[in-house]
Amino acid sequence: MNWNRIFGIIVRYWYSWRHNLDRLTDSFYWPAMDLLLWGLTSLYIKNTSTDFPQIVLVLISGLIFWMVIWKSQYEITTNLLQEIWDKNLVNIFAAPLTIAEWVGAVMIMGVIKVVITISFASLLAFFLYAFNIFIYGIFILPFFFSLVLTGWAAGFVVAGLIMRYGFRIQALAWAGVYILAPFSAIYFPVSLLPIWAQKIAAIVPSSYIFEGMREVLFTGQLSFDKLIISIALNLIYLVLSIMFFVYMYNKSRTFGLGRLI
Repeated sequence: MNWNRIFGIIVRYWYSWRHNLDRLTDSFYWPAMDLLLWGLTSLYIKNTSTDFPQIVLVLISGLIFWMVIWKSQYEITTNLLQEIWDKNLVNIFAAPLTIAEWVGAVMIMGVIKVVITISFASLLAFFLYAFNIFIYGIFILPFFFSLVLTGWAAGFVVAGLIMRYGFRIQALAWAGVYILAPFSAIYFPVSLLPIWAQKIAAIVPSSYIFEGMREVLFTGQLSFDKLIISIALNLIYLVLSIMFFVYMYNKSRTFGLGRLI
């Protein structure tokens, strides 16, 4: 692992992000629109019914924490697609850069961009709805860590498929992680899901975080078993997803990376 090469890739993606209106829109515009729509919806529900006074906290928290997963996955897949769109994929991997260094660079860049987007969304939520993300206290750190791992795991699976099949499945770069959303129980408890879906949710790491999030909101406490299970599952899935990505990369090389561009 050469940290100079990793830093070079990070700088490349950083400057590309700063000068790309599409990427800036995904980082700021869409999170702002989601917060406006979901926030106003939750305020309407709160004002028309007193049965669920914490609806605003639940919906805004769920939205912001889901952004962590989506953005973590998005940064891995779109950075790979950017190399394909720019016809630069062959150049990147013809250089001394190794696949491990590229993986490390996009993971670090993903964390940087997630922090920027979540900070922006949290400030906006505070000014619009007086929502303070730090109501979770010290739990916000392990929540964030586990959700980033979930996004990375999903991102490398999708990136592996893109590396193998190219443009034909590029829509997964934006939509792939959403297959986890119903089983993550972002805005509702897992118990509301059908039995078959609850069984799937039991092996989806993010479901434990969103359940834990509501537990902290309602009781001020957290069952640490949820956090431990979530992180353990995420670490297993992340290792498997990186192995899958590397396998697909090597498989794609046998057919020629040039075919992807």
